[in-house]
Amino acid sequence: MFRIVDITISSFKMALLELWKNKLRTFLSLFGVTIGIFCIIGVLATVQSLERNIQTAIEALGTNTVYVDKWEWSGGPDYPHWKFAKRPAPRYSELAAIKKRTTAASHSAFIIFSSSSIDVGDQMLKNIVIYGITPEYPDIQPMEIGLGRMITDSEFEAGNNTAVIGDEVAILLFGTAERAIGKQIAIKGRKVSIAGVIKKQGTQAFGGGWNFDKSVVLPYKYSRTLMDETRANPLLMVKGQDHISGQVLKDELTGVMRSVRKLSPAEENNFSLNDVSDFSSRLRPAFASINIGGWAIGALAFIVGIFGVANIMFVTVKERTPQIGLKKAIGAKSHVILVEFLLESAFLCIIGGMIGLFLVFLLTKIITIVFDFPVFLSPGIIMLAIFICIVAGMVAGIVPAMRAAKLDPVVAIRSQ
Repeated sequence: MFRIVDITISSFKMALLELWKNKLRTFLSLFGVTIGIFCIIGVLATVQSLERNIQTAIEALGTNTVYVDKWEWSGGPDYPHWKFAKRPAPRYSELAAIKKRTTAASHSAFIIFSSSSIDVGDQMLKNIVIYGITPEYPDIQPMEIGLGRMITDSEFEAGNNTAVIGDEVAILLFGTAERAIGKQIAIKGRKVSIAGVIKKQGTQAFGGGWNFDKSVVLPYKYSRTLMDETRANPLLMVKGQDHISGQVLKDELTGVMRSVRKLSPAEENNFSLNDVSDFSSRLRPAFASINIGGWAIGALAFIVGIFGVANIMFVTVKERTPQIGLKKAIGAKSHVILVEFLLESAFLCIIGGMIGLFLVFLLTKIITIVFDFPVFLSPGIIMLAIFICIVAGMVAGIVPAMRAAKLDPVVAIRSQ
């Protein structure tokens, strides 16, 4: 055990010495490894971060949730816009039937929303999202209240002019979120009392989620006096029970909606059921393809890097031939020589890889700050980079190491 540790430490010192003695040659040879790691890890880190941010934005729409809408959310080049435009929009009256007849559902809600200006005295904010929700909406889409309270069931039922507002709205209008509680704002000339402030959520990737930070949430029965319900993006939201699959929920909802809308067996559905979990599964193949592209780009750079490291090792074996001969003359085994050079080659690749990782780390910080898009290096990606460097080092050093191990001690010493 101690022998292995000694060989490892010795090989690491040799690698550092080689790097120090021939800085330019070593740098140019390791440049391929650095670029290879930068390409592979950079692409993997960016794609992984992109996927996580998009998945987080999708999950913000609710887990195990189906949206009943006139529009199919899948999109695509063959999207029949004209077909969906003619469909009737979801109606509040359909919510009761879903609650009563959909046994697979745990919670159901109706929501409408549109943009509007709000004002307090001489202050005005434009393009604020106004949501009108029913009582079970927070059970489907968690909405944490940071200050004050949530709208009560009695206020939902009575359609009171009570609201909870986003953290950003509260700060822009009142300076702090604390000052907003109990105050009033005007929406289209109608006064609304603020009961609570929604806890700050931060920026959602690609505008995903509900953007509660810049919103006003009202009881549905009051909000419909401010908005044209048919044009305010009406949606029915249904959350399935924990033990029920999304497909079972969709099948049951299909039957309920067809019955409510009195569709005959020959008629096709005039509604769409958009399952949030379907979006996550559709994204995975796309991200897998991008990852493959990153590996391909990195592999080309790595081939150059491997040849560069192999060149260093061939030169190193040539320069140390007398030392190798002396070691073998005093009893060093061939496999020890082999391991020493393989480890040295691996350490050289690791050094090049660390430089590449450092460049990726800088890139993640720049993207995060400049574009407000969080990119991170996960421990798994870092371990993958180290593993790739070790394998590349072994491949690059195997031929020079075998040549060193097979040297005849007498011939090697005479070559001095």
